[in-house]
Amino acid sequence: MLLSALIFGLLGSFHCVGMCGPIAFMLPVNRTNSVKKVLQVSMYHLGRLVTYSLIGLVFGLLGKSLYIFGFQQQLSILIGILMIVAVLLPYKTFGKYNFSKPLFKIISKVKSSLGNALKKKTADAFFTIGFLNGFLPCGLVYMAVFGAIASGNALQGSLYMFLFGIGTIPLMTTAIYLGKFLNASIKQRIQKAIPVFVVIIGVLFILRGLGLGIPYISPTPVIDVVNSTIECH
Repeated sequence: MLLSALIFGLLGSFHCVGMCGPIAFMLPVNRTNSVKKVLQVSMYHLGRLVTYSLIGLVFGLLGKSLYIFGFQQQLSILIGILMIVAVLLPYKTFGKYNFSKPLFKIISKVKSSLGNALKKKTADAFFTIGFLNGFLPCGLVYMAVFGAIASGNALQGSLYMFLFGIGTIPLMTTAIYLGKFLNASIKQRIQKAIPVFVVIIGVLFILRGLGLGIPYISPTPVIDVVNSTIECH
């Protein structure tokens, strides 16, 4: 499932360029010194990776608590269903319920701090920009968080989100260096491909939860394996 995080990040980065592109375009990178520019861009990405890893750690702990209570399989199935439903339901349906509204004040402060950081050119400022950028609301990040929860482990959850962030780096870096380089038709094709991939990942999570005994895709639950071993003796 960790591979899905990387692929999710790669495909999702096309969406990220649309959502976070303005921030990437406004990064106060050094246009005359290529070495400094690489360092600044790297610090920006490092900040985002730290944020994603922390988010994955928190939600991985949540998944672990559910795993302890024996809900790991049910959780995997539920998350798979939620992913598919999120794609199939019309966007307007979600528009009626602003899930970010309770966090509006916090998000406003993040945006304010982000605006102040964009005025600076120090290495720590670029790290701060990336760190704050990672907290901005994003549908694809929410989908990746589902994966972190389903991992059922704090370390795995953190790694899942880290790999998701790694996947976004190539295109986001290209956006910083080249600006708006994708034409409208390519963007539309990619945007149509993203929901298909989300559905595939959702189906994989459901299969994983069902424990059908399919290697790598739907492995038999450890408890069942232990029970069958005991019975053999």
